Amino acid sequence: MGMTITEKILAAHAGLEQVEPGQLVNARIDLALGNDITAPLAIKEFRKLGVKVFDPERIALVPDHFTPAKDIKSAEQAKLLRDFAREQKISNYFEVGRMGIEHCLLPEQGLVGPGDLVIGADSHTCTYGALGAVATGIGSTDLAAAMATGECWFRVPETILLRYHGQLQPYVGGKDLIIYTIGQIGVDGARYMAMEFTGEAIAALSMDGRFTMANMAIEAGAKNGIFPVDAKTLAYIEGRLQRDYRVFQSDADATYAEIIDIDASSIEPQVALPHLPENARSVRELGEIKIDQVVIGSCTNGRLEDLRQAAAILKGRQVHPEIRAIIIPGTQQIYREALDEGLIQIFIDAGAAVSTPTCGPCLGGHMGILAKGERAVATTNRNFVGRMGHPESEVYLAGPAVAAASAIKGRIAAPEEVR
Repeated sequence: MGMTITEKILAAHAGLEQVEPGQLVNARIDLALGNDITAPLAIKEFRKLGVKVFDPERIALVPDHFTPAKDIKSAEQAKLLRDFAREQKISNYFEVGRMGIEHCLLPEQGLVGPGDLVIGADSHTCTYGALGAVATGIGSTDLAAAMATGECWFRVPETILLRYHGQLQPYVGGKDLIIYTIGQIGVDGARYMAMEFTGEAIAALSMDGRFTMANMAIEAGAKNGIFPVDAKTLAYIEGRLQRDYRVFQSDADATYAEIIDIDASSIEPQVALPHLPENARSVRELGEIKIDQVVIGSCTNGRLEDLRQAAAILKGRQVHPEIRAIIIPGTQQIYREALDEGLIQIFIDAGAAVSTPTCGPCLGGHMGILAKGERAVATTNRNFVGRMGHPESEVYLAGPAVAAASAIKGRIAAPEEVR
């Protein structure tokens, strides 16, 4: 019986020839990830075991949620990570000034590759599925056990095959495809399943766009999102991944829980209205929705392609005088590349604030909290009640083109309105 990519990777890491959905397996992991919110809990539990980490080269600790530290408590959380990394000789610890948002940073640094099995104490660990890896979020206690043993247990998920056909319209990218998809299947439409993305529209999509789609698989309830490895994947890892890897492809006779065909050529730039990512609408369907803030960044859309798209729209224009725009590059390297290309100057000239890499406003942490009654357009991944601040604020999810156009207009706007 044939297997999907996800099933093959789990089988290989569990030392089995075959697995099937629903089966419980214990599998060795290639990388375990923690951040400044989740790792401190894991470290406290880990210390109770009285052991050393299983492999200091296969653990990554990234202080990115409340860093640079916004207060005493967040400073102490980050210090706990820093001290643990030094004590355990963990080389993949990334300090402020040399770090980035974890799910932008780890692929950039060549820490994830095709065929890997990656766990992270952060729900958006599924981002790495863009590289043909099985990557999923876990709890802090599971992270503690994995840091000690190098293994984790899994229930093999069913797989939904999503096939995207046709050529994408202008300004439509990975964010629009995934918002549209979640709008079709709902926030629980892929609950504890693998979302396998394929089709000619996916083949044409950039790696940055694929990272965006895999990142938001969790917003459909998925265990993981995954893409077949192709020439673009291999070009991305060339020069980054300094180790062997293994490419897996789904068998022709693999069994899927569901196969969904989507006409990608008909999809227009999307917006997810409050308070769920499934509330997807075409930007053209929306009326006059005045906003107070725009955030362009996060592990979803803080990559160089996203900044280029935003800069192309903002160039020579001004942020609306009644709103604030915040731009957050995903990593220091992306920040430097954006600086070298003149993108940062475009943002500043337009009247936007540019931040060092941080998750910041995405989780309502800092660097852009919303007050009561305020509305934001954000390229982030969640728009739950109170996600970015006051419980009576609102977050509208969109791609960087819609976000940049909205920053200029002071209301939710289509990119064509300012071109």
